[in-house]
Amino acid sequence: MSNLFQELKRRNVFRVAIAYLVVAWLLLQVVDLVLDNISAPGWIMQVFMLAIAVGFPIAVIFAWAFEVTPEGVKREKDVDRGISITTQTGRKLDRIIIGVLVVAVAMLLGDRLVSRDSVVEPLAKPTPATRSAIEKSVAVLPFVTMSSGADDGYFSDGLTEEILNSLAQLPDLLVTARTSSFHFKDKDLPIQQIAETLGVAHIVEGSVRRNGDQVRITAQLIRASDGFHLWSETYDRSVSGGFIVQTEIAEKVASALDIVLDDGQLAMMTGAGIQNPEAFVAYQKGMEWFNKGHSGNDQMGNLATANVWFEKAIALAPNFSDAYLRHSDYFTHALLPLESAAGGTAVTVDPATAMASLESDLNAAEQYARDEGRKLNAAFDRALITGRWRGISDLIQRVSAIDDCPVPMWLNTLAIPFGLAEVAHADYARNVACDPLSTDFTEYVDGFVWLGNPDDGVQAATEFRKQGDAQLIMGNLVQALVAAGRFAEAEVIVERDMSSNKQVDRLRIMLAASRGNAEEVQRRFSEFQAAEVGELRSLALASQTGNRELANLIAREFDSRPAGHLSLLINIMVCMCGAPFDLEATPIFAQKLADSGLEWPPSSPVVWPLKDW
Repeated sequence: MSNLFQELKRRNVFRVAIAYLVVAWLLLQVVDLVLDNISAPGWIMQVFMLAIAVGFPIAVIFAWAFEVTPEGVKREKDVDRGISITTQTGRKLDRIIIGVLVVAVAMLLGDRLVSRDSVVEPLAKPTPATRSAIEKSVAVLPFVTMSSGADDGYFSDGLTEEILNSLAQLPDLLVTARTSSFHFKDKDLPIQQIAETLGVAHIVEGSVRRNGDQVRITAQLIRASDGFHLWSETYDRSVSGGFIVQTEIAEKVASALDIVLDDGQLAMMTGAGIQNPEAFVAYQKGMEWFNKGHSGNDQMGNLATANVWFEKAIALAPNFSDAYLRHSDYFTHALLPLESAAGGTAVTVDPATAMASLESDLNAAEQYARDEGRKLNAAFDRALITGRWRGISDLIQRVSAIDDCPVPMWLNTLAIPFGLAEVAHADYARNVACDPLSTDFTEYVDGFVWLGNPDDGVQAATEFRKQGDAQLIMGNLVQALVAAGRFAEAEVIVERDMSSNKQVDRLRIMLAASRGNAEEVQRRFSEFQAAEVGELRSLALASQTGNRELANLIAREFDSRPAGHLSLLINIMVCMCGAPFDLEATPIFAQKLADSGLEWPPSSPVVWPLKDW
C-alpha cells in the first residue's frame, strides 16, 4: 500500500486530481455567471456539471497511465525513469493549483463583500429575486374566457380562484395569492416575465369555453425558466352535474411537481372550494365592486353593491367563508364614518347594527374557514373590532405561529405599536412572499420603521413602486424617509409624485412638523382643519405638531363613539409618535388596553421636535 501511495505521488496523480477540481470549480463559477446574465435554460448548466464529473476519472486515469516529457505525452511504461521530468511537472501543477486557489479566494471574498451590501435575506425582505429559487412554487393566472356569455368571465375567474385555493392547501407548495395572480388578468406578457415578477418557478394557465350547461376547460402547467409544458389536459364537463374539476386540475399540477398527496391533503383540497358555479360567479361579481370600493371615490356605495353579490353567494353556498369575510368589510367602514363619508354614498346603517352584523360575519368566517390560519385570523379581527381585548396578545402569538400566508386585516394596528412589531413584521414578510403585489406591502414597509430600520423601509417601498400600485405605497415611503431623516427626498415625492390632494395636505403638515417648523405647521394645519379633510387622521396630526390639548380633545371624542377604539388605534399607528394622547382622556380605550395585557405608551419610531410629551 505504501508503494502504491508513493507511486501515485510520483506520477502526480494527486496533483492532477486537485488541479482538476479547483480549475473545474472556477470554470463552473464563470459559466454560472455567464448563463445567468444571458437567461440561459437551467439544463445547460447541468450539462456542464455532467461533463466535468465524467472528465474527473478520465483525468486521474490519464495522469496514472501517461507522462509529459520534452518529446510530448508518452505512456508511463515507455519513459526511462532516469530522464523522467515528473518532479518539474509536479512543480508546475503546484503553481497552477496555487494560482487558481488565489483567484478562487479573491472571488469568494468579493462575493461576500458584495453580498453584505446587496443580498437581502428572504424573510426580512422577500423580493421576486430571492423567491425565484423556490422550485416548488406556482402562480395560477386568470383563465382566459373563450365564450361571450354575460357571466362567462366571472365563471372563469371563479374557476381560477378555486384551483388556487385547492393548491394553497399543500404545505410543500408555495402558491401566489389571488391579488398578485389576478394583477396579470388581460395582460399579454411573457410567462417568464410574470414568473420573475411573482418569484415563482411555474405558471398554471388555461382557458374556459362555456355553452349553456356544458363547459370545456383547458389547463396547462408551464416551467417558467424555459417555457416547457410539464402537463396539459382538456376537460369537458356539465356544470349542473356537480362541478369538481378544480380539484382534479390541482391534483394533476401537484403530481407534475412531484408532490405526493395523502388522503388528508386530498380531502383538504376538495373541501377548499365551494363547488357551486353560481356561487363563485356571484362572489367574483362582488369582488369586482369590492375592489372598486377600495380604489374609487364612492367607497360605501361600491361596498354596498359588493355586499348584494356576497349575500347571493352566501345564499347559494352557506359555508362560503371568504364571502362572509368580504361582506364584513362594509360594516367595518361604517363604524369609521368620518373616513368613509368623504364623498359618495352616505352611511345608512347605525353603529350598533353595523357592529352586530360585522360580528356575525366574522363568526361565520371563522366557523367555515378552510384552515386553522384563517380561523385564527377571523377570531383576531373579531376580538379587536368588537373591543374584547382580554387575552388578545396571546392570540397574536397564536396567529404568528401558523406558517401560512394570510394575516388578520387589523394585525398591524395593535401588534406593531405595542411591542410586537417584530412578530407582526415577520407575518407581513411571509405574506408579501406569497402575495408580492398585495396591499400588505404597506404594513411591511411600516414595520421596518417601527423596528428602527427606516432605510430598509425606504428600499422596500422603492422596490414595490416598480412592480405595484405606486400611489398606494407613496405615503408609507414618505413616512419611512422622514423616519430616516431624509426630508428633502420626502418633500420631492410629496410635491412631484403624489396625486391625492388630501394625502398631500396631510403629508405637508407632517413634513413641517418633522423639521420643527412651527410657523408652517400652524398655517398648514389651520387650512387643513378649515377644509375638514381627513378628520379621522387629524388626531395624529395634532400630536405630531405638538398640540396636546387638541389631540386630547379629538381622542376624547373618538373614545365616546361606538368602536372608537378603532379610530384611536389607526391614529396611534399613523402617528408613529408614541402616545398621541393622554390615556386619561380615553377611559374606555384605557380599559380595553388594560384587558389586553399590552403596555402604554406605544413606542415612538420617529422624533417629532414640536411634541413634548
